[in-house]
Amino acid sequence: MCFIKIIKTIFILLILCNNSFARIVEEIIEVPVSVINNNFINSPKFEQKITVTIFRDDAKKSSPYLLFSHGRAGTDAERAKFGRSSYKINSEYFVRQGFVVILPTRMGYGVSGGPDADFTGRCGSKNYKNGHQAIIDQSKQVLSHVFNLSYLDKKGIVAGQSVGGFSSIALSAQDIPGMKGAVNFVGGDGGDPIKNPNNPCDAHLIESYFASLGSQTKVPSLWFYSVNDKYWGEKLPKDWFAAFQKAGGKGRFVNLPAYKDDGHSIFNGNPESWKSDFEKFIKEIGF
Repeated sequence: MCFIKIIKTIFILLILCNNSFARIVEEIIEVPVSVINNNFINSPKFEQKITVTIFRDDAKKSSPYLLFSHGRAGTDAERAKFGRSSYKINSEYFVRQGFVVILPTRMGYGVSGGPDADFTGRCGSKNYKNGHQAIIDQSKQVLSHVFNLSYLDKKGIVAGQSVGGFSSIALSAQDIPGMKGAVNFVGGDGGDPIKNPNNPCDAHLIESYFASLGSQTKVPSLWFYSVNDKYWGEKLPKDWFAAFQKAGGKGRFVNLPAYKDDGHSIFNGNPESWKSDFEKFIKEIGF
């Protein structure tokens, strides 16, 4: 018995020593992508490299992926100043939950530069599907590229914030290898919290697009919205989720509390408000 206890003690110490050398590393790579957006005249093909940030635990030989899609800035100047998608604090949290976090900076933004590839049209004549197809295509090409990395499992989830949250639901309708779920943080499009708060452009088209995605979705999803989101208001997201669910989409809607004067920034501003539901969700889908 004493010998067994000694062996167990040594084993525990080895684990503790190994974990003491673990660290979250941040890597930056470039990935070639090609997209077509039919919202442009003659539907040009846009081809270039985009910057992709990766966070991972270097002590783990292999981990599932979490592809995270950023939101959309309102003007060309704002998109140019976007910088690089990293969400460092939340990304490191996702790594501690067991994921390799993949964050593309899409075409038209910050360090990636290039044309406004996910343009959805002018207010009053939106085509959200065309614009989001460009996000879908970039996301799928990035995943195809990183699936070759030795430290990444070909199973995981997709997630995103704002326009990226919307596109995470669009991605849930795609045949992506190993995708087990989607997480939508305050997802939507066409909002203007200053000139037209709580009333995004062509909201009925957003609802119909979510409904079409509900009829095609492949995996369960989790939807987070703050009650004082000035981009969409409190009612519209519930209508969107209801349309998605009525069409066959599987998911759960979570009301998050108000955050300061605009809950649209709650993903970064108050992560404690959504972490427990996120952890419950990933456990339910097998992580």
